[in-house]
Amino acid sequence: MKNYLADELTPSQVVEELDKYIIGQADAKRAVAIALRNRWRRQQVEDVMKEEIMPNNIILIGPTGVGKTEIARRLAKLSNAPFLKIEASKFTEVGYVGRDVESMIRDLTEIAVSMVKSEKTLEVKTKATELANERILDILIPPMKRSHSNANAPENGEAEEEGAVVEDEYVQNKKTREWMREKLKNRELENKMIEFDANAQSQVNGMQILGPFGMDDMGINIQEIMGSIMPKKKKKRKTKISEARTIMVQDEAQKLIDMEAVQKEAIQRVENSGIVFLDEIDKVAGASGKGSGPDVSREGVQRDLLPIVEGSNVNTKYGVVKTDHILFIASGAFHIAKPSDLIPELQGRFPIRVELKSLTEEDFIKILTFPQNALLKQYSALLESEGVKLEFTEDAIIQIARIASEVNEQVENIGARRLHTILTSVLDDILFDVPDKIPSEKVEITGELVKQKLDMIVKDRDLSKYIL
Repeated sequence: MKNYLADELTPSQVVEELDKYIIGQADAKRAVAIALRNRWRRQQVEDVMKEEIMPNNIILIGPTGVGKTEIARRLAKLSNAPFLKIEASKFTEVGYVGRDVESMIRDLTEIAVSMVKSEKTLEVKTKATELANERILDILIPPMKRSHSNANAPENGEAEEEGAVVEDEYVQNKKTREWMREKLKNRELENKMIEFDANAQSQVNGMQILGPFGMDDMGINIQEIMGSIMPKKKKKRKTKISEARTIMVQDEAQKLIDMEAVQKEAIQRVENSGIVFLDEIDKVAGASGKGSGPDVSREGVQRDLLPIVEGSNVNTKYGVVKTDHILFIASGAFHIAKPSDLIPELQGRFPIRVELKSLTEEDFIKILTFPQNALLKQYSALLESEGVKLEFTEDAIIQIARIASEVNEQVENIGARRLHTILTSVLDDILFDVPDKIPSEKVEITGELVKQKLDMIVKDRDLSKYIL
């Protein structure tokens, strides 16, 4: 089996990669880096012991907006692993249990199938594009069949002349097709309109089976059942060649891909490198022994989660998935509940616990400027699309960080997400006016401008609750 883990990355290199996007939280980065490397180490172990090595599941403890989700998401991206984020509280929304906990494994498998399918599509894209171009060519200039002389035909001049004409037409058709093939290959006819046959979408979209189980429990849908029984209908479409090619490439790629191999590979990837991020785990952590009510629901959810985290077999429409070696990363603010309020069996399945620190003013300055996806870089890129260069002075950045820190202390601590609300308020007029009223090629945001925009809001605590 191909190894999809980031085997070339050591724990220190994983941390280095995470540092490009997440400021601070060294302990959390270190914990996930070790967990990732341990998965690679497990792959190198002999088969008998390999099955015995369980993942070290992690609980990330800390307020919202400090980087818990981003750490898990970036880790999955680094390792090219199927990744699913789901709120544990989703399982308490209906009745005592809510959504079936096994559905998260089915969702994760769907994600893995899409990942593998995308990769396989990329592998066959060149061939699929060639086949699509041939289909377009057949529509523009249908191929001619070569005429063979009838051996019993009378040998006279008229018959010979007729045969020669057919041969000439065939040769001319072949030359014209070759000329047109080059034009298609060089994308010289992209805006030309053509009519072609496309697969009609099934009319049973959205149909559901009523019963004691939801659609996600069954792992099947009516559209797929009907699609396998009834032949696909064709409908005529008229589009530009560029759009027709995109549709045809997808169609041809589907024919070239072995979906059985895709599904098998996806299941292997889920089982060996899948990551489930269980957010809001603190919301299902209720102390037992308090009678009925919400605590019954919470403990019920924990007991339902337990076999999945411990390791069990889950039926999906692609086959049985073993959850023994999926990495579970749980997270929560734990303001009211504590990790020790989880049932002991579930606590034991999350042996690694890391506390993430609240962000400081200095952290906000780094978040605004340092990461590759920093907010200031994002806004600069947006305005650059309209030919405007957006620049923030050093004192402006300090002011934004200071105000974000103040509002988090006074209103509610939402971490780095506060920077979004602050910047939206600062740049509101500029973002609105740029197309019509700002002919300048450069806009500078100064500390004074930030104070002007926000000081009154920050001082009025009631107003800041609504605006910031």
